[in-house]
Amino acid sequence: MNIVVCMKQVPDTEAQIRVKPDGSGIVESDIKFVMNPYDEFGVEEALLIKEKLGGTVTIVCLGPDRAIDAIRTGLAMGADKAVHLLDPAFDGGDAISTAKALAAAIKGMECDLIFCGKQAIDDDGAMVGSALAEMLDIPQVSIVTKVEVADDGKSAKVNRQIIGGEEILDVPLPAVLNAQKGLNEPRYASLPGIMKAKKKEVKPMTAADLGLDAGVVGSAGAKTKILKMTAPPQREAAKMIEGETAEEKAPKLAKLLREEAKVI
Repeated sequence: MNIVVCMKQVPDTEAQIRVKPDGSGIVESDIKFVMNPYDEFGVEEALLIKEKLGGTVTIVCLGPDRAIDAIRTGLAMGADKAVHLLDPAFDGGDAISTAKALAAAIKGMECDLIFCGKQAIDDDGAMVGSALAEMLDIPQVSIVTKVEVADDGKSAKVNRQIIGGEEILDVPLPAVLNAQKGLNEPRYASLPGIMKAKKKEVKPMTAADLGLDAGVVGSAGAKTKILKMTAPPQREAAKMIEGETAEEKAPKLAKLLREEAKVI
């Protein structure tokens, strides 16, 4: 099977995020960037399927020069090759313009299955996978927690989370599957894998290479625009209730909840 994993590089979850003074974005100069955690589940599942049925795993990543680090991580895990959508024209895009670029890249490949993370942890949009499937005119399943590909590679049985339980679907392939936490346990890149990754093919592609006009990708092709970013308001310091016993503290707590918090 030929499997594509769409991957995004995002700020590390442990990074201290600061908003630019003008509210136009975040300060990127001093934070660490990593592979989107949900995309890691997609890479791992693609590798597990490859190990069972054979084939290739290709990573497709849209991002600036620094995104090569996340791409190399996927290659070190075991992916065979990668396509880096690298062009200033792609900057500032939303889910729709990003999906257009990804779809154009994937249309030129032999592809039996596509994995995306269920969402990127930076914007939490959770829309690229659905838009990509629509543009490729193939089925899509979101919040996937289990995948069983048929031996002939023409269909898959997929479990997805729903409120209060799971839904099990039979899906014809090719399809887009959006990976959820719990799908698997992503492997760590081994030292040999890291060394091999340095020699694996990473093909940079621009909008022109994809046959796309710069006006339909990036900020020019975006249907939404971020007007301003603001940091969350500072939390007020906790108010400590004095007293030696619970009986002594309870009336004071009830008074504060009624008079200050106004919740009772």
